[in-house]
Amino acid sequence: MRLNDLDERIVHVLAEDARRSYADIGAEVGLSAPAVKRRVDRLRAQGAITGFTVRVDPAALGWETEGFIEMYCRRNTSPEAIHRGLSRYPEVASASTVTGEADAIVQVFASDMRHFERVLERIAGEPFVERTKSVLVLSPLLRRYGSGTPG
Repeated sequence: MRLNDLDERIVHVLAEDARRSYADIGAEVGLSAPAVKRRVDRLRAQGAITGFTVRVDPAALGWETEGFIEMYCRRNTSPEAIHRGLSRYPEVASASTVTGEADAIVQVFASDMRHFERVLERIAGEPFVERTKSVLVLSPLLRRYGSGTPG
């Protein structure tokens, strides 16, 4: 389903702060509060909006060490199996299948190097993982989406 321009604007406002009132959203997009509510209800019913959540700055948890893990998986590992395996790790901020040699790339936040190493070892020990390659972030330079980290 492709959103129209007005629905897309509503979704962007909600993505910035899902706690904003319908009246506040309506003032920004040029609709009444009831009209915004109807559109949000419709978007939820259609599956365009799948839920509302909170984004936590990893630093608030004391997780200031960031790294990326390239995962090389055993043959015939499905994206669903990777998702199931990685969803158990609260340190995993994001994971995506990718083109190139690696099968997936995983963004991890940890409290320190030892914590990152433990997470890396646990991920590498998953039955579907053949090998991993990791890099640590020195300084985030630009972030447009996600937590309130530097951007």
